[in-house]
Amino acid sequence: MFAFTPEQEMVRQTVRQWAERELVPKIDALERNEILPYELMRKLGADFGMTEMARARFARLAERDTATARSRDGTADDPAMSMIVAMELSRYSPGFVLAFGASLGLAGGAIVGKATRDQLLRYAQPIFTMEKIGAWCMTEPGAGSDAFGGMRTVARPDGDFYVLSGEKTFITNAPYADIFVVYAKIDRGGDLRQRPMQAFLIERGAEGLATSKPMQKMGMHASPTGQVFLDEVRVHRSQLLGEVERTEAREQARDVFHGERTGMVPMTLGIIERCLEESLRYAKERVQFGRPIAEFQLIQDKLARMFVARANVRNLFFKLLNSHKDGTRMTMAEASACKLYSARVATEVAMEAVQLMGGNGYMQEFTVERLARDAKLLQIGGGTDEIQIITIARSLLRDGIPD
Repeated sequence: MFAFTPEQEMVRQTVRQWAERELVPKIDALERNEILPYELMRKLGADFGMTEMARARFARLAERDTATARSRDGTADDPAMSMIVAMELSRYSPGFVLAFGASLGLAGGAIVGKATRDQLLRYAQPIFTMEKIGAWCMTEPGAGSDAFGGMRTVARPDGDFYVLSGEKTFITNAPYADIFVVYAKIDRGGDLRQRPMQAFLIERGAEGLATSKPMQKMGMHASPTGQVFLDEVRVHRSQLLGEVERTEAREQARDVFHGERTGMVPMTLGIIERCLEESLRYAKERVQFGRPIAEFQLIQDKLARMFVARANVRNLFFKLLNSHKDGTRMTMAEASACKLYSARVATEVAMEAVQLMGGNGYMQEFTVERLARDAKLLQIGGGTDEIQIITIARSLLRDGIPD
């Protein structure tokens, strides 16, 4: 039977208490963009010791041990803890979790995976200690789901330097980020689609680098999103991630996509559980035709389906926990299946919660209205549902059904 260990349950309850004390009073201001999520992220890191643990790891790295920083987890030695943090905080503000995860998980994780020792200290350390905010820059206006083949951002070699030109869009944290992990095609002539792709580390303030104002989005308002413009940005070869041109950096990017897709499972579980709890409470309290609506079979059907979704995503959550514990790794098809299913049912559950509450559910004062808008992004970001389907189907046709 899947269950949290006593230690994990304690962390879960502690994070929930922190969220209710620190995050909930600020949600309205975050949603209206009156405040940014970053100081609250730093408080979270300080209150739970994440910042000090990261600082200690990088201090050991500076002395002697490169391997101590080769963890994508910025919160604890046990990856389960970061999953629990994401799940619990997503009950209240998925947008806050998205901003947090994009900095540490996507940008920080990409750097940690391939960086040299000097790059780890210069770029990864300030991200994991939360002194600086990271942005992972892959998506382009004309590329969409064809992220690799359709990429038009180029890096032209020039002696010991590269000159980057192009544009990135829908980039989480872009308007305020300090460190950008930018993917570009190496421009030595030939077919642009076939040119090798590499990642570069660029800091805000670099000449030719500019960012847009925050985009106006349907949901995830607590997570600033914007564009990144590269106009002949000149970077030294020491800013090439890993400092050596590899044959192709697509596998490196796929590793980040893999983590992004499986990382959405905790977020969806938090959304589903909160929507189910709010729906149960409302169904018991709301009276129509002289009795609580919980007594009507159509309402019971909605609640039952929400519970089934919660049970299935919870099983995926624990499967991920066990894979971390065992040191195993899901295939890309399995990661895509996790994202496809959990993102879809989270959106369905949130919309059903709105429907169950009727006019009240459509009002911003009711939590499910915001969760429904936030959940929809999970079907788009990190690869749309359609891309996940293609990935799964191609894997099945190529490799058969995995054990």
